[in-house]
Amino acid sequence: MNLDEERVFGLWNRRHFVAGLTTGASAALGSSVAAAARSPSGNRSSEPPSPSLSERAQNALEQRIAAAQDQHSSTPTQRSVDNSDEAKFAEDFRASFHKTLPQNDIGMVDRAAYLQLRSALIRADYNALAAVPLDPLADRGLANPLAAYTYEMLGADSWALRMPAPPQFTSANQAGEMVEVYWQAITRDVPFRAYDIDADISSASLDLARMSGFSNATPGTLFRGEAPGCDVGPYVSQFLYQTAPWGSDEVDQRYYVPLANQAFGQTEASWLAIQRGQSPGATTAFEVNQRFLANGRDLAEYVHNDALYQAYMTAALVLLSYGDEAFDQANPYLLGSNQIGFVTFGLAEVLNLVATTAQAALKAAWHQKWNVHRRLRPEAFAGRAHFQAAGNFNYGVHADLFESEAANRLLTDQGNLLLPLAYPEGSPTHPSYPAGHATVAGACATMLKAFFNESFEITAPVHANMDGSGLDAWTGTTLTVGGELNKLAANISLGRDTAGVHYRSDGIEGMNLGEQVALAILADYADTHAEAFDGFTLTSFAGQTLNVGASTRTERKETTTHERNRRRRPPREGS
Repeated sequence: MNLDEERVFGLWNRRHFVAGLTTGASAALGSSVAAAARSPSGNRSSEPPSPSLSERAQNALEQRIAAAQDQHSSTPTQRSVDNSDEAKFAEDFRASFHKTLPQNDIGMVDRAAYLQLRSALIRADYNALAAVPLDPLADRGLANPLAAYTYEMLGADSWALRMPAPPQFTSANQAGEMVEVYWQAITRDVPFRAYDIDADISSASLDLARMSGFSNATPGTLFRGEAPGCDVGPYVSQFLYQTAPWGSDEVDQRYYVPLANQAFGQTEASWLAIQRGQSPGATTAFEVNQRFLANGRDLAEYVHNDALYQAYMTAALVLLSYGDEAFDQANPYLLGSNQIGFVTFGLAEVLNLVATTAQAALKAAWHQKWNVHRRLRPEAFAGRAHFQAAGNFNYGVHADLFESEAANRLLTDQGNLLLPLAYPEGSPTHPSYPAGHATVAGACATMLKAFFNESFEITAPVHANMDGSGLDAWTGTTLTVGGELNKLAANISLGRDTAGVHYRSDGIEGMNLGEQVALAILADYADTHAEAFDGFTLTSFAGQTLNVGASTRTERKETTTHERNRRRRPPREGS
């Protein structure tokens, strides 16, 4: 606030505390205030007038209305469509999420309890949800179903965002995704540095290459993401290794990681207790010293206890430490003026939008999870495969799973097809599709790609040694910001698969959903800046170049002439 504005607001506040002030006196005082604000030195006629408070309020209202109309004016013709499994198996809901609900000794849900849950979800009724019966052994509740109905004040409404249905329960694609999760469990302790020489990794690649949807599986692509850069360089993103500034301190990205050769839920009794929502008696044992993320078990634990947008805030701090060259070239403060970005196009805006986008992403994910798909978790699907193989019940699990080397390996090593879980409690108590971690990953990585230069080369890249006790220099292929942000999103998303709590499509499609969330929020923000700015440009997970800005809006309300002129880019020298 400048001196003139302080005068105006100071007099305005004092005026409202003067008892008995007449209308005429108020008008006179207002006129004198306006005159003082306009011309404290007696000569400001050459400057354009600042908008009045009422004009500013009207501009702000029109901006909000225009943004809302852009996002919400066209109602989708239909909601996202599920894979029809719930209707197909309505007699027992074998393919639907029901962790913590009453179930029998082979994990089949009580049908009346599931119908009660579904009815309460459709009604969006807190008390009805509170009345849904849990298993008598359950001491964990359902994870926040009503968040599926939450509205978001930025970007698109969660119900307007689309994603494809996941593979059907009895399909070959579903079997292939489960086989991948089995292999991720079997190979948790294999160092990422050893993927090109390890026999189990080779076996996993050959086995998966025979599965539907995995024809391109090789040791170099195994368990990696599908966006540009995910298969380039070390398995783990640089943003999970590089030191990040933290005020006057710094974050050294070593973590407490679990000891090798631990798994949970490998017996029928322990598996059933986990499905019923009973808190486990077992706990994870950890290494004494912190280590860099060196294998799947380490990564699975990172995504077990990470704070919602932890990885992306860390990535933002690393990127900010690189200096101006790492910013996207459209940043108006890279023009060499006498100003720098901070509240806009700088640290404050970047960090705020990463956090804001993370929350919006979860709302989008929760709608899909609870209102649309209600997909069974991998631990429960593995139980279906186990009891089908044991002859208890023919669920219709595809033969590809039983013919895989992964299945044969588990039968040899533990005597059943139950999934060796990385977490004592197994999965969270909400449906599988899409993964919340993945949706947040897609949203936050997209937001960072909008603000930073995706072509910028990572300085001093590294990768962990075999046991994670140290970092070695990476001297191979050049690594870029865009590729490493895509890789970061994939590491976080597919790291949840390595833990045994999600499938690949939960992660990949969750990232794509998160990308939609971020793009909609960027569209809202693109026109809020006072700087001359042509919009955000970034590369999508599908490899397409996108521009999000004023040109993407088909209709909008006009602002005042003052606001329009203030935003115009000054003519370039020589133009």
